[in-house]
Amino acid sequence: MQGKKIILGITGGIAAYKAAILIRLLIKKGAEVQVITTPFAEKFITPLTLATLSKKPVLKMFYNQENGDWNSHVDLGLWADAMIIAPATANTMGKAANGIADNLLLTTYLSARCPVFWAPAMDLDMFQHPAVQNNIATLKSYGNYFIDAETGELASGLEGKGRMAEPENIVEELENFFNSKKKLKNYNILITAGPTYEKIDPVRFIGNRSSGKMGYAIAEVLAEKGAKINLVSGPVSLKTTNKKINIIPVESAEEMFNETKKRFAENDIIIFAAAVADYTPQNPANSKIKKKTNSLNIELKPTKDIAKELGKLKTNKQITVGFALETDNELVNAQEKIAKKNFDFIVLNSLNDKGAGFAHDTNKVSIIDKDNNIQEFELKSKKEVAEDIANKIIELISK
Repeated sequence: MQGKKIILGITGGIAAYKAAILIRLLIKKGAEVQVITTPFAEKFITPLTLATLSKKPVLKMFYNQENGDWNSHVDLGLWADAMIIAPATANTMGKAANGIADNLLLTTYLSARCPVFWAPAMDLDMFQHPAVQNNIATLKSYGNYFIDAETGELASGLEGKGRMAEPENIVEELENFFNSKKKLKNYNILITAGPTYEKIDPVRFIGNRSSGKMGYAIAEVLAEKGAKINLVSGPVSLKTTNKKINIIPVESAEEMFNETKKRFAENDIIIFAAAVADYTPQNPANSKIKKKTNSLNIELKPTKDIAKELGKLKTNKQITVGFALETDNELVNAQEKIAKKNFDFIVLNSLNDKGAGFAHDTNKVSIIDKDNNIQEFELKSKKEVAEDIANKIIELISK
């Protein structure tokens, strides 16, 4: 935490008193803390207390009424290494999940390029309400992190889940996050992502429904952990935020094969997350094919199996990871691919699972390694799935 710049967002809940302890712990660890409060937060804890502990003026308004200085939410969002909202009320989480920006804390959240952590605090019935749980799921789908509420005595006198995590536990979560960023330092990782487009003529192609979201999420998470990323990407509408990610744009399966093969030997870890077309037109037309009244037959030929071909080149020092999107005999098909393509492990998902597969912001996967160890996971955001994949990679390199 030494030297880390932390935005601490405090909302209007009784647990706001814990923010004083949280600030002291963060400062003690060597962090620089900038407090931003919602208008109601100071009803529970005074700005004087927060400013004294953080050694910085507390920000609440878009401008300072005393001297007219503008508090730029954009600058704040760029300044921070992490943003933590603690306590996070149902009201603020609901607004953030739906892009409502009616105070400085929320506009800063929407401008933040750093990791964002939420520490919910509310009564158990509020916490369990479907609307609140849906908002939490939405924020997770945006890649936000949650420090789960704890179980115990609540301000209402009831017992249950809804207490804000203790400040010590929040600091531990932040420390673990920053420490994990170093675990893949000096590793070169090659990732394929997105679909491939196989040309029929200059305006038409054969493709698939892959959005590239899973591959891009993996790239972002691994880059956060210190790795240098080469991302060979088919046509997608996504962008990356981490400067350690180098995008190599391709269109066809052949282009993806060539660019991946060119870089294969120089990478320590290779992840085949792209949905590569299995077939491509035998003789693509050089000009647009005109519509005719009779049927059109297109002869297809197989594309190269990129993972299988490059699996033959794999050394003992490299780790390769595959993906299997299946509809039938999912486990058997995935296990066969591990051996056939020389994977260290494979990530299996099924189109039969609601919320999994192409275009979704969520995914439900199982991770199967070459020793047939199987880890099954619940439906999660693709950012969280990427974290699970990263943890498996770190487990392998730590052996």
